[in-house]
Amino acid sequence: MSGVVRGASSGEIVGILLAAGRGRRFGSDKLMHPLADGRTMALAAAANLRPACDRVVVVLRAADHPLAARLVEAGCEILACPEADGGMGHSLAAGVRATADAAGWIVALADMPFIQPSTHRAIAAALRARASLAAPQYQGQRGHPVGFARQWREALSALTGDHGGRDILSAHRAQLVLRPVDDPGVLMDVDRPEQLPARPQAAPSTD
Repeated sequence: MSGVVRGASSGEIVGILLAAGRGRRFGSDKLMHPLADGRTMALAAAANLRPACDRVVVVLRAADHPLAARLVEAGCEILACPEADGGMGHSLAAGVRATADAAGWIVALADMPFIQPSTHRAIAAALRARASLAAPQYQGQRGHPVGFARQWREALSALTGDHGGRDILSAHRAQLVLRPVDDPGVLMDVDRPEQLPARPQAAPSTD
């Protein structure tokens, strides 16, 4: 399987899709859970992120995850993070260290598969317009994904625990560019199966 992460080129916006959590509250591997359109949650999240970025790196617990080959086929690169049990910070730090020459990163979550591609593009555009930090806003609420410019490389690379980039955002709110979007998916993280939209029912037979 190809798709092993290579170093980033200067000027690239890299999407980092965090997909190394265990999803204990979901009750099973939620990355593999099929959505109403038949795609798994992780593949849908990756497909929505990919058009906005020069590259997408998916951080998994192990390189032999059952979805790894399909993610590579979708144009993503795979990064294994054995330290993922330590929390989201470890996964994010690993993704940034592996692409340390990037101009910026869009950090997305594999359990938020309903974010529209246009939202990811809006965050990428903010980074390319030299925003330091960027995030979407839906009906007054900040959502995901979050964009980080290159200046945060060292801070992101040193993350541990389960805070991700939250502390950076909290400490530097004045630098955060909010992009209003008409996309409720930016607030829809899936922790339990009942949070997923119901699958459409098949039309009754007319035979």
